[in-house]
Amino acid sequence: MTPAISVAGVTRHYRGHQALTDVTFEIDTPCIAGLLGRNGAGKTTLLRILAGQEFTTSGRVHVFGDGPLENDAVLRRMILVREDQTYPDLRVRHAIRAASLLYPNWDAELAGTLLDAYELPPARPIKKLSRGMRTALGIIIGLATRAELTLFDEPYAGLDAVARTFFYDQLLADYTAHPRCIVLSTHLIDEAAELLDRVLVIDHGRLVLDALTDDLRGAATVVTGPAGGVERFVAGRTTLNRRTMGTQTTAVMIGRLDERDRELADHLRLRLEGVTLQQLAVYAAEHHDQSGLTAARAS
Repeated sequence: MTPAISVAGVTRHYRGHQALTDVTFEIDTPCIAGLLGRNGAGKTTLLRILAGQEFTTSGRVHVFGDGPLENDAVLRRMILVREDQTYPDLRVRHAIRAASLLYPNWDAELAGTLLDAYELPPARPIKKLSRGMRTALGIIIGLATRAELTLFDEPYAGLDAVARTFFYDQLLADYTAHPRCIVLSTHLIDEAAELLDRVLVIDHGRLVLDALTDDLRGAATVVTGPAGGVERFVAGRTTLNRRTMGTQTTAVMIGRLDERDRELADHLRLRLEGVTLQQLAVYAAEHHDQSGLTAARAS
């Protein structure tokens, strides 16, 4: 089966700046993949390359088995919705109409439902919309196209927590009814964690983690307690971010726990806490050379 996205050795260099370095991965469909990383990590550059809006310096990009650059047959099967999305001097209804003509899987009923839900006035000029309303317009178009590959680049700028939750709920509901490949670039990682089948973390232009979300759950633990007990518990295991305050030590330990581990922790009077997806992304970025997290790399 041809993957929805195939990226091999992609590098993008600008004058004085390396945006991406030797990025390689594949994503099959259906899937909701999270493209995670701090601002400036290279996420937007990668999405623009996937959408045929940016050249690579070197490497290969295939979308549905073909290159996306100036390839109408591929581009009509995908959409990129960006945080800083710009529109011509149109009214809301004109943008909706244009999108309906461009994308063969357009769902007019869904678009109408979302326009009402976001209270977006169809007759209002886009340039007079608030930031949140422009964001909502991008979300409406991104979902209603039902493109086989949908790329969302930080799509919730200007939305409050309630509106973001509504977006996540709508995205998941529509994906469940119409499975496809969706890539969601975000720094609000824990908010979106329950949506994601796959996680890709980019840091300073390098892919530092590529794993199935299920494989990451329970892959690391925060161990806290008396220094001697912590040292005994983590002996022989990969640890990150150890710190000691007085007699107490905290260490992030890579590796899954079994019942014997939990019994030992109880005996040593240690506290064990799970690590969130956002924390894992941070650890992968800071310690990718020695974290052992990449062992969970998705096939």
